[in-house]
Amino acid sequence: MSWIDNLLLPLQWVVAWILAIFHQVFTSLGLDAGSGWTWVLSIAGLTVVIRAILIPLFVYQIKAQRKMQLIQPDIQRLQAKYKGKKDQFSRQAMAEEQMALFKKHGTNPWASCLPLLVQLPIFFSLFRVINNMHLIAVGDLPPIGGVTQALAQSADVATIFGIPLQATFLTDGIGAKALTAVLIVIMGVTQFITQKQMMTKNMSEAAMNNPFMQQQKMLLYIMPVVFAVGGVYFPLGVLVYWLVSNTWTMVQQFVVIRNMPAPGSKAEKELMERRAKKGKSPLPGSKPIEMTPEPEAPAAGQRQQPVGKARQKKKKKKR
Repeated sequence: MSWIDNLLLPLQWVVAWILAIFHQVFTSLGLDAGSGWTWVLSIAGLTVVIRAILIPLFVYQIKAQRKMQLIQPDIQRLQAKYKGKKDQFSRQAMAEEQMALFKKHGTNPWASCLPLLVQLPIFFSLFRVINNMHLIAVGDLPPIGGVTQALAQSADVATIFGIPLQATFLTDGIGAKALTAVLIVIMGVTQFITQKQMMTKNMSEAAMNNPFMQQQKMLLYIMPVVFAVGGVYFPLGVLVYWLVSNTWTMVQQFVVIRNMPAPGSKAEKELMERRAKKGKSPLPGSKPIEMTPEPEAPAAGQRQQPVGKARQKKKKKKR
């Protein structure tokens, strides 16, 4: 067993048990125990459990992002204070004042990365479990968690569209390459949509002008490339987890942005307009939307005022 397996062994054990439990649930519902689709549903179930556990962390992420947007005026004043000062002392002083500002308001610019960072060990644990299925099936590795040798043998021969769950873009035939390529493209699209809706809908103008957000704009286009490059190395089963997780993030973020938008964002204005149309009061801390009054139609039967001949001639000359 490699040092990676030793390091991730506790997480691998948990992942293996969750997979085994979901596999047992779906087979008890009548699905074929050796079907690849049963294992795909088990991996999707694992993803849902993990993302549900991470909901409190996601809430913390949203709160931190809102605090970051609320302190944007303070950050801009700090940037203006040290504008043009490139000496080491000024840079250090600016960094210290910025960190003090973050500490005072209880936020951090890297809070948005927390859900991803927490998921990475789980992601690699699933990768190791799926990657070691064949070795467990043939007896070269001992069973782990709920994945017994018999269950590993079932997973080892399971296929979807005739492609094994352990297949990767680089090591298998044209069918595996085509299916993994489709999944990678879909993952890249969901990642792009998730980042795009965050930046176009849920950020104020002040937040968008922050240098940190300019880096986020670069990530908007870099992350799909990272998915494409990294995805060719991962087994099909791991790509299923990745795809379900991305889809969860996209839908979850859409719901949050629509119902709990950041202050000063486009999404907040849209929410205020919806509430105003329904006659509801604005959210606490938000400015009410002033509805533009529709022009009054002329009263029925109102006679148009006659225009004199001199005024008619002037109008014709102007035309």
